[in-house]
Amino acid sequence: MKLRKAWLLLLLLALTRLLAAASAGDAQGDASDTEDPIEEDEEDEEDEEDEDDLEVKEENGVWVLNDGNFDNFVADKDTVLLEFYAPWCGHCKQFAPEYEKIASTLKDNDPPIPVAKIDATSASMLASKFDVSGYPTIKILKKGQAVDYDGSRTQEEIVAKVREVSQPDWTPPPEVTLSLTKDNFDDVVNNADIILVEFYAPWCGHCKKLAPEYEKAAKELSKRSPPIPLAKVDATEQTDLAKRFDVSGYPTLKIFRKGRPFDYNGPREKYGIVDYMIEQSGPPSKEILTLKQVQEFLKDGDDVVIIGLFRGDSDPAYMQYQDAANNLREDYKFHHTFSTEIAKFLKVSLGKLVLVQPEKFQSKYEPRIHMMDVQGSTEASAIKDYVVKHALPLVGHRKTSNDAKRYSKRPLVVVYYSVDFSFDYRAATQFWRNKVLEVAKDFPEYTFAIADEEDYATEVKDLGLSESGEDVNAAILDESGKKFAMEPEEFDSDTLREFVTAFKKGKLKPVIKSQPVPKNNKGPVKVVVGKTFDAIVMDPKKDVLIEFYAPWCGHCKQLEPVYTSLGKKYKGQKDLVIAKMDATANDITNDRYKVEGFPTIYFAPSGDKKNPIKFEGGDRDLEHLSKFIDEHATKRSSAKEEL
Repeated sequence: MKLRKAWLLLLLLALTRLLAAASAGDAQGDASDTEDPIEEDEEDEEDEEDEDDLEVKEENGVWVLNDGNFDNFVADKDTVLLEFYAPWCGHCKQFAPEYEKIASTLKDNDPPIPVAKIDATSASMLASKFDVSGYPTIKILKKGQAVDYDGSRTQEEIVAKVREVSQPDWTPPPEVTLSLTKDNFDDVVNNADIILVEFYAPWCGHCKKLAPEYEKAAKELSKRSPPIPLAKVDATEQTDLAKRFDVSGYPTLKIFRKGRPFDYNGPREKYGIVDYMIEQSGPPSKEILTLKQVQEFLKDGDDVVIIGLFRGDSDPAYMQYQDAANNLREDYKFHHTFSTEIAKFLKVSLGKLVLVQPEKFQSKYEPRIHMMDVQGSTEASAIKDYVVKHALPLVGHRKTSNDAKRYSKRPLVVVYYSVDFSFDYRAATQFWRNKVLEVAKDFPEYTFAIADEEDYATEVKDLGLSESGEDVNAAILDESGKKFAMEPEEFDSDTLREFVTAFKKGKLKPVIKSQPVPKNNKGPVKVVVGKTFDAIVMDPKKDVLIEFYAPWCGHCKQLEPVYTSLGKKYKGQKDLVIAKMDATANDITNDRYKVEGFPTIYFAPSGDKKNPIKFEGGDRDLEHLSKFIDEHATKRSSAKEEL
């Protein structure tokens, strides 16, 4: 009996344990049942988000496209009208009702033509692909190829253009821009009174951006009488032409007059190119007929007055003067006269070139007039050199409009305050300018200028002077791109003199605009800031590939994953650094590394940092960038060996 009872107790205990285990298993099963749906819900939400991106929605008859759904939507369509817009853009908001009417009209077309819109601020890949730089931008997609629309934003004109492009036999009109090669270049250029030529590379992003604007300008200028031709040269194919005209970057634009080249420094959009070339097509020097004109230039002018005084238009000296004027016409306004009355007023004889500053820039420390004898034998280059040497007053007014043309020479001493030459404020402006003049006369090797503090608010801020508390501040910009700020104190000629003298003796420390130095900088791509540029990029023991980028740049965003992969590929090489720098937030402390667009990439070889090599040859992909590094690396261990 006792054994039977004991056995029954053991059996009950085992059953109890089994039931407990089963209960725990059910509980665990219940728990897992509650977790699985959550995971499924998250996956479903992600799938729904992906589906949302791929789904094409319609708003008031207009299809809404983005980076995700664009390709599928346009793939099987012959013609699509596209508008790239920004939600905050006032012109886009104004255009929206008209665009919806256009969509309604084209929907009733036979066959219907879809009308779509793209938020270019969020669809960054599409905006970059179609080179969208303003809003709204309208394009017609014909069998996948974009056709620029540059007519008026009216229903009638847009609908007519779209219907024209949608015709089965429609083909793009031939380019107005002339294509030049070594076979026809000299014949075309030598026979043109004036022609603009672009040297480009097919892979160059800036060239691609310029291309539609250049063609539009060519169309506009072809309608003039006489027409002004525009031409282009593929510099990667026509290497002899590129070498002949010292083409080292793309795009390079040059004006030719009867075969003689002149640098083009004008705008790079349609209307800017048109206006600039019309101005350039006129005579390089304008005739002054009356004394009153000269008096007005001197009284109210804002720039140096350049006048050639000649006996007549057949005077050999006049011809040389015209030649010199052609060389400098982009930077200066040239005048000439045959008037003895004007010569008498200026107190010079005919056959002279004179440069006179407007009254507000004249001072007791410099000649009122600069005068040069111009004979028929005088070289045009001598006239040019004379103008450049004497065009600036001792202390001029530096402005954003004349900065590049007048104040590019360094070292430049700038004094910032409220500069205003209007009647009410002229006395105060001249009071401080006279203080600067007292110092400038003793440092002829430097350029001096005054500048309005509001015009140069960003520069003043970068110098650390925006909150100085002083009415007048000063700085020096040197040849290497470095900036030196005067310690804030009450301004007078003595403090300015001490500041300039200290600079001359090399006792000043430069001000460097810089983001904070990264605390962790061990990633595949090393981050460079203003304060670390010299330490990293200019390290004489290491090869450095440096990318200068802008955070807002679409091309830079496209490059980022490729550049990161590049950094990972070469991470094992101790003598090679892959680096990047936000050039909008940091100073580049060496003028050899010029950045004129984004992204700009240089290779700084060890032992020769003064001669960086700019990446210009080919696509910005892993293959071409790797090849560029391997070609120029001073340490020959390759990434393949590391891997």
